[in-house]
Amino acid sequence: MNRDLVADTVAAERLGTALRHVGYSEDAVHRLLGEDAYSSERADTPADERRLPDTPLGTLLRLLFLQVPVSAQDTEAALGREGIDALEATGLADVGDQVVPHARILPIGKVLLASDGFSRDADDPADYVATYTPTARVLDSLTPRPRVDRVLDVGTGSGIHALLAAQHARHIIATDVNPRAIAYTELNAALNGLHNIECRQGSLFEPVEGETFDLITCNAPYVVSPERRWAYRDSEFSEDEVSQRVIAAAADHLAEDGYAAMLVSWLALDEKAPDERVIEWAEATGCDSWILSTLNSDPLTHAAEWNSHLVGEALGVALDEWTQYFDSLGVQLVSEGAVILHKRPSGEHTARVDELDEEDLDDAGDQILRAFEARARLAELRGDRDLIAARIGVASSLRFIRELEPAGGRAVDVEGSVELTDGTKHAVDASADAQEFVASIDSRMRLGEVIDATAHRLGLSDEEARTLSEEALDVTRELLELGALRFRGD
Repeated sequence: MNRDLVADTVAAERLGTALRHVGYSEDAVHRLLGEDAYSSERADTPADERRLPDTPLGTLLRLLFLQVPVSAQDTEAALGREGIDALEATGLADVGDQVVPHARILPIGKVLLASDGFSRDADDPADYVATYTPTARVLDSLTPRPRVDRVLDVGTGSGIHALLAAQHARHIIATDVNPRAIAYTELNAALNGLHNIECRQGSLFEPVEGETFDLITCNAPYVVSPERRWAYRDSEFSEDEVSQRVIAAAADHLAEDGYAAMLVSWLALDEKAPDERVIEWAEATGCDSWILSTLNSDPLTHAAEWNSHLVGEALGVALDEWTQYFDSLGVQLVSEGAVILHKRPSGEHTARVDELDEEDLDDAGDQILRAFEARARLAELRGDRDLIAARIGVASSLRFIRELEPAGGRAVDVEGSVELTDGTKHAVDASADAQEFVASIDSRMRLGEVIDATAHRLGLSDEEARTLSEEALDVTRELLELGALRFRGD
């Protein structure tokens, strides 16, 4: 199979125009192939193909979404002559009597994303370039997106995070050690009519030595393993060194008030302190940090997950090799997750750690901005007195959860929480009285006034009111640090 890509940006831009003209979009994919279309695998193709109508849009979804060869006549009817020529000129497909695709093109929101096709598991080449993977979605969802001047995307792969940043930044630099990834990123920029993305080949931050950026994204090959098999998965560094290097280098390359969002992995030699290493890395940056742990696995589970493409004896050999590697390091846990940094010029900097359910994650970019803004403001306060005098407003949709149990013929509160209904969907423990306080928050009032009004409305005794005040301050701090509340001006 011809796997040569040609970064013919003129042809790619024509192809993107032709695809959008036909209505090749995420809405069309969901409408014709269902809500689970993006999680489909090669084995699902025969059934998915039968769902598609015999229309120009159906033809293009067969060809570029499902990677099914179609006739040149049908392709030209759908794309026009310029479109079919562009497929051939870029190397995204071979054109003869049939058009044979060598890449997938997925609509991701407003973006068209070309990448290598369905994974062939162990048969994927070393320079395989993956599409919009679950990890790509996690990083996308956790990236704060203020309007900025300069963005850096490290380990760009298909270029998805550079393409997304191009919608809110003046200039983006995308780096990758894999020449094939660079070619795809250049093609994808053109496919989307974007002219503010610059590609540089090289390892991690080497191509941008001495430069600073307002936003840095990085989905580097962070998987800890004894292998050096795939560029998108395996780094040139040992153990979890690539993650440590990425976090430190990101901080060095951040401009003041800049943000970095990175997916990383870290090891634990003591399962009772699973995040010790990543906390040390984050604290060494001199930035505020938010560590969001998505997965903690024992070495065998980690090895089985990353070798699920193997079967039989090959799987057994791989599991032996991987577990022996971790045993030699004394590793008890392997963790994966995100580290988000905010660089601000002064004051004490803190590292916060939370677990994150990536399957429940929604777009959290604005929430993350609010969370770091609130942490910076909290660091300036001189204690409870300043917080009680502050005006606080609700910034996120919230849900109250209460658990009741029967006791003596009446319902008794056991526990409760306040949960964010979007973004990271974290929850904060809160009693029924504290929930009443949160429901009463009004930015026109100082926090102490809200606490007093809540205590009065609930008819609390002096001791109960003091308990409410303590819990209200704790809940307020937590919700501020999660970006669910925000400070308002006096």
